[in-house]
Amino acid sequence: MKKYVILISALVLGCSTAKQQSATAVSSSNLTAEGKLFTALFQQRAAEYKALCFQAFNIAHIRVDEALLLPQSGPLAIVTDIDETVLDNSPYDVKQSLQGKDYEQKSWEEWTALSRADTIPGALPFLKYASSKGVKIFYLTNRAETERKGTLANLVKFGFPDAVNENLILKQTVSSKEARRQKIAETHNIILLMGDNLADFSALFDKKPADERLKNTYASAADFGKRFIVLPNPVYGDWEGAVYQYNLKLKAAQKDSVIKSVLKSY
Repeated sequence: MKKYVILISALVLGCSTAKQQSATAVSSSNLTAEGKLFTALFQQRAAEYKALCFQAFNIAHIRVDEALLLPQSGPLAIVTDIDETVLDNSPYDVKQSLQGKDYEQKSWEEWTALSRADTIPGALPFLKYASSKGVKIFYLTNRAETERKGTLANLVKFGFPDAVNENLILKQTVSSKEARRQKIAETHNIILLMGDNLADFSALFDKKPADERLKNTYASAADFGKRFIVLPNPVYGDWEGAVYQYNLKLKAAQKDSVIKSVLKSY
């Protein structure tokens, strides 16, 4: 009889512990971290994600060929973002999310220092093709100057064209890329801008409210697929920042509340 009592007690205790662990998991979960796990799953495993990338670079290929047929006033250039445009950082998002965390500058720089990001599907062959036709490639990114060594090493590892210091243009004091784009335009004819974030294309999208971003997107509709090549990124970007009104101090629970308040249901 004692053996049965011990066994029943152990089962009850085990069930109680399991319930406590489950409750802890629920209470510590948040839409931001868990949502980014799901979107990173799409980026890493969905053939549809790869297809969207190939589609973007196929269109870019056509635009380069068209530009090469036209008379040009100066050397041609493509200005491309790096993160989620030519390099895939989804492993970073997964690691952070599994710890219930969002983006952190310290952990991000630890990741970029490893130079382990893989390439975005189609990015490398497209840029190699453009370079072979005499088009200069500029990598315009909001990675910090402290990330230069790891970033350059990551690009060089895969053989990205023009992966040299003078063509790697990092963030200095402001996140807006407009002044840096204009600097390149002083010496080159920019035929394409590539990115996953609308601010990669125009100052019209620099830290603008969500409704203004949408309005400017419609106003710029003719440029998408022509001068602007957009890569899919459901994990992060200014689209997310706009939802939170760019309030970087929001806690996970506050972000969850904002997300639920803007989603449509029925």
